[in-house]
Amino acid sequence: MSEALIQRLVEFAESGNQQKIQLHGQCYQGWIMEIAENGLLISTGYNDKVGKDVWLSLEDLQQAELLYWDTKNDQWTSFSL
Repeated sequence: MSEALIQRLVEFAESGNQQKIQLHGQCYQGWIMEIAENGLLISTGYNDKVGKDVWLSLEDLQQAELLYWDTKNDQWTSFSL
């Protein structure tokens, strides 16, 4: 993973108070927990009983639609890698 891509993923993780990743008809909404060489971990749901942690690969992320919740404007905002 390039340093520039890692930096963009960190910026995405720090944007807004939640992130949303739409990929292959699935929507993962929650918080970025970890960024690794092979992808990122997003924690979905609101507690241990309902939520789950999902690893998404870098290849998938480059094809996904990335959004974050913009608290200033109260709306989802697109993010580009």
